[in-house]
Amino acid sequence: MSLKQKTVSGLIWSFIDSFANQGLLFLIGIVLARLLTPEEFGLIGMLTIFIAVSQTFIDSGFGQSLIRKKHCTEQDYSTVFYYNLISGLLFYALLFASASSIGDFFNKAQLKAILPVLGLNLIIGSIGLIQQTILIKNVNFKLQTKISLTSSIVSGIVGIGMALSGAGVWSLVFQSLTQNTLKTALLWIWNRWKPSAVFSMKSFKEMFGFGSKLMVSQLIDTIYRNIYYLIIGKYFSAQELGYYTRARQFSIMPMQVMTEVMQRVSYPVLSHIQDEQDRLKSAYRKLIKSSTLVSFVLMAGLAAIARPLVITLIGEKWSASIIYLQLLCFVAMLYPLQAINLNMLKVKGRSDLFLRLEIIKKVLVVPVIIVGVMYGIKVMIIGSIVNSIISYFLNSYWSGKLVKYPAKEQMMDIFPPFAISLVMGMSMYELGLLMSYKPFIVMFIQILFGGFILYFSTKFVKLDSYVEIKEIIKEKMSQKISGGIQDEEI
Repeated sequence: MSLKQKTVSGLIWSFIDSFANQGLLFLIGIVLARLLTPEEFGLIGMLTIFIAVSQTFIDSGFGQSLIRKKHCTEQDYSTVFYYNLISGLLFYALLFASASSIGDFFNKAQLKAILPVLGLNLIIGSIGLIQQTILIKNVNFKLQTKISLTSSIVSGIVGIGMALSGAGVWSLVFQSLTQNTLKTALLWIWNRWKPSAVFSMKSFKEMFGFGSKLMVSQLIDTIYRNIYYLIIGKYFSAQELGYYTRARQFSIMPMQVMTEVMQRVSYPVLSHIQDEQDRLKSAYRKLIKSSTLVSFVLMAGLAAIARPLVITLIGEKWSASIIYLQLLCFVAMLYPLQAINLNMLKVKGRSDLFLRLEIIKKVLVVPVIIVGVMYGIKVMIIGSIVNSIISYFLNSYWSGKLVKYPAKEQMMDIFPPFAISLVMGMSMYELGLLMSYKPFIVMFIQILFGGFILYFSTKFVKLDSYVEIKEIIKEKMSQKISGGIQDEEI
């Protein structure tokens, strides 16, 4: 299989994995949002930052080191496995001991019982990290899709069943535990890799030199992405945090799919051609142009249909989250683009620059948080939009220098899809204001109208990214058709 075929196949299966998995979790979340209260979602949101930060330490950038390394030995894999496992146990013990203090910090006694149970995800997840890393390195997203879909379906059934029986916030806790447990078990059953009884300090030091900088970068980014849960939970209320949590889950779902796909596929693929400058730039540019068209369209469209979407799916009791959702769409719009730019720094081995950029960008978050505490959640999100734009310029400038693809040239490439998406989104939003039908009818008409504008505008200006995506779809369809004909002849 050629690199292009491997990339396309990886993109498609990674997209199916992320989209189907996140889509399932999204649908399950809708059902749970109808059965549970905003406050119960807020309780889990208060603990998010503690779990996320612990997970960052457990991985410590070793997964990225293994993916980037061209020839990994059994010693490398086994060393990282044992490190992950020991770290998982240590950080679970730390959270267990801190549960009472965290409950007192938020003035929520329920958290003292919830955190020790929810924290078991740290141990369970650490056991499966190396298994997943191996699949990513081999660009084997087909198997990952089977595993993630199976675990999401079963955990969703558990969560919804417990919510129907009146378990409240515990339905969210055990949904998460079930998903991670089953995912880890299936990774071990289907991947078939087993660790050897070896821990190499040489291997550890070699990978830690690169991975440690990524770990600090990821830690800063993790705190940044989850600090709002902490701030809102502390200075506002569990109910307000529930509204924010639900809005963020709506906005982040499509971008999480996009970002995961771009990160998981572009990093190993671009790492294979890291020494071929012209080929690297060409692949990098195509990824950026294609991803921006999809991400801009999705986020502009989602912001436009936010009101009928929320009311239709989870009901009027969540209407306070609509304005948060609309603003968060513009925060998330640049996520996939930033992920590709940051991946280029890792491909080029510049984890030191990656770290410096993360520190600079996150320092800029401090005034946003201060203003948010003083003036409210909406102002805080607006500040996040500004921060996201600044972060993009910083990332694109430095990654562009490494492959001779300057930020100015990159902006010229992404401006046409941005302009088309903006026109589409504004038209959809204005159309929604003019209609007084039932919310689901308004949403359906808006989507049709937006699709009409998008199709004819991209066709009219003949966007490279639109043509590229269309050609990939045609190629895969023709392969399926020819494969079906050959099967019939046989």
